[in-house]
Amino acid sequence: MKIDWWTFGFQTVNVAILIWLLGHFFWKPVAGMIEARRASAQKLTDDAEANGAKAAAALADIEKTRAGFAKEREAILADAHKTADASCAAILATAKTDAEALRTAAKAVIAKDEAAQRDAWSKRSSDLAVDIAGRLSARLDGPVVQACFLEWLLAEIRKLPETTRNAAASEGMKLELTSAVTLDATARKNCGKAIAEAFGGNPPISFLTDAGLIDGFELHGEHLIVQSSWRADLATIQADLTREHAE
Repeated sequence: MKIDWWTFGFQTVNVAILIWLLGHFFWKPVAGMIEARRASAQKLTDDAEANGAKAAAALADIEKTRAGFAKEREAILADAHKTADASCAAILATAKTDAEALRTAAKAVIAKDEAAQRDAWSKRSSDLAVDIAGRLSARLDGPVVQACFLEWLLAEIRKLPETTRNAAASEGMKLELTSAVTLDATARKNCGKAIAEAFGGNPPISFLTDAGLIDGFELHGEHLIVQSSWRADLATIQADLTREHAE
């Protein structure tokens, strides 16, 4: 094989020129583009890493904030529980106090009602006893019974202070003798004489009749009342019974 060195030389020169042209007009722009692409890719990578770091920081802040929210929520719930417990305790205490007050008031009302009922029954019993005694004593009417009541009346007069008896027997003093039955002239005379002797004087006496006395007498004067009758005795008995039931 015969080699044409001139042709080989020209081709070599052409190849060298081609390589120079490619290196000057092609590879440099391509390399610049590649470098630019690489720099852009690196920038994107760096930006991505920076954004990732920011995102991680933001996520950390969010987690921190969430943790703070959770802690604050726990504190709020704890305070709410404490407040609820305190409110429940206060409500229970108030309810207990109100219930105790209502129970005390109910007991007081019951006790008052029972006392009122006892008083009512006591009064009825006293009234019935006095009514029975009055009806029985009304059957004992007669001269002997009147004489007894007159003696009791005179005894009560003699018990009066001397100043009171002297004042009743003085001139200008008028006495009224009330009897359960109407007295005849003789009975009036005898009663007036006995009363005058009991006072130690001679006071004028007028006579009245009141069947409500049942039996006996009542003597009235200025600032003076002397009683000796079934009505007065029964009233005293009723007052004693009422007082005993009240005690």
